[in-house]
Amino acid sequence: MNASKILSAVAVALMAVAGAAHAETYEGVHRLTSAANRADVAAQAVVAAHSADPYATGAEAGPAQVFVSTVSRDAVRAQAVVAARSENPYSEAVTSRVAPVLASGLDRASVRAEARAAARGEALPL
Repeated sequence: MNASKILSAVAVALMAVAGAAHAETYEGVHRLTSAANRADVAAQAVVAAHSADPYATGAEAGPAQVFVSTVSRDAVRAQAVVAARSENPYSEAVTSRVAPVLASGLDRASVRAEARAAARGEALPL
């Protein structure tokens, strides 16, 4: 029993020594080195505070830039009319047009009667 306690104490001591060898050291706060003096930094801060925010987005970015178009309003309207009347470029080929109306040989009353019978669970005549 004494040997196991001594061996476990030695093992813990070796792990502590190994852990201490790999520990990081604290070097403290580094001194700031700058080529600019205090007055120059203060002047730069005033200029930065009064200039536009380069990181602003959305509503904080200020008014949007005005775009100058090279195309007349009538030309844009004509392009919009052509695009609205053309096929849908984003749909699949099968659904790009309006489905055609199919003519049926059945009258409305018989179709309605079959639908009601199917809804009630009655057997349909084959």
